[in-house]
Amino acid sequence: MKPKTVSEFNEFVLFSEAENQALDARTVQRDARSKQVGYVTCLVRNREVQLKAEERTRQLWLSRLIHQYGYAPSRIAVEYPITFGRDSSKRADIVVFDADRPTVPYIIIEVKQLKYKDGKEQLRSYAHAVDCH
Repeated sequence: MKPKTVSEFNEFVLFSEAENQALDARTVQRDARSKQVGYVTCLVRNREVQLKAEERTRQLWLSRLIHQYGYAPSRIAVEYPITFGRDSSKRADIVVFDADRPTVPYIIIEVKQLKYKDGKEQLRSYAHAVDCH
């Protein structure tokens, strides 16, 4: 099976072909219900996850945060709970914590496939909820 790179994932134009190829190199194919499904070991969770489109984007961001920007995986959380009053059912896709205050979100990344506006509003509400400006 041919790896899926930039040409097939045109929504990933934010990431270079080299970044996509590095992720493809880490991807393993597993048989699931008579078809091949991609899995990758998450750089933060240290467990294998299915590489659906949103997860692919998340893994590309995690790789960039760790390898290009130098954030330690210990400062990063995936699916971090965001509380709105009593509601704690929302989760931010990626949170990087402040170096001096390890429980305070410093960067929040919300991964979306195509609906930019929906993700932008969701990210804005998360930033407001954790008092991030």
